Amino acid sequence: MSSIWAGITDAARSALTSRDYKVKPLLERLKTSGVSVKELLCRKDTLTDGWIPGVSLIPRKIYRQPFRGYFGEFIRENNDIINRIGLWPKQWATATMFAGTSKGFHIHPPYIPEGQQAEKFIPQAYDNNGDCIPKFLNIDKEQWDIMFFTKGTVEMILIDERMGMERRIMRFTIDGDNVDTSVHAGVIIPAGVAHALRVEGSEDLVMVYGTSTTFNSEFEGRIASGVETCNLPQDWEEYINI
Repeated sequence: MSSIWAGITDAARSALTSRDYKVKPLLERLKTSGVSVKELLCRKDTLTDGWIPGVSLIPRKIYRQPFRGYFGEFIRENNDIINRIGLWPKQWATATMFAGTSKGFHIHPPYIPEGQQAEKFIPQAYDNNGDCIPKFLNIDKEQWDIMFFTKGTVEMILIDERMGMERRIMRFTIDGDNVDTSVHAGVIIPAGVAHALRVEGSEDLVMVYGTSTTFNSEFEGRIASGVETCNLPQDWEEYINI
């Protein structure tokens, strides 16, 4: 232990740790501490070994109107990614998450045709020279999500849990339209990719999202989602259960 710590007790020195302030490589941060969506959009070509196949980011332009507000587009009919996937949502919804809250992990089951083996069928859809957009899928039989954020900042964690696919993790933040930043984006999440959201900062989060299918409770899977439960104080629970 360095002599600069000679003035503190032995017990404190034995428990002492230091933080590594070196900036880790982008791929390592994507899987661990997280990155901004700006980094992902600017350096996607360097992340072929870490990007989850089927996940897409759609850049968005927010137009500031001084003293009035702002206007933000999402997707036009001729969007290349949307047309290649064939994802035109059958249901749209909004959700508000209060500051300090989290949602997830949620996951939707991939569709596997009868007689097919999941561990072979799923990778075949992405066997197209590293392109993250599938060459075929049954999007009307499985739930894909597409979402963007109009207010606040969100931290998103995605984990690929599909059979036959490498278990990859993507962790990143996205700003809502009201945050004056240079980059905004929407996200497409395939079936079989677990996803969680956490509000960053002290502002509520407002999300707009579409799904490839209308609501089906059977498609709504939960993993480690206890954070969504607002537990009562222990003494309240004890009193209620007398």
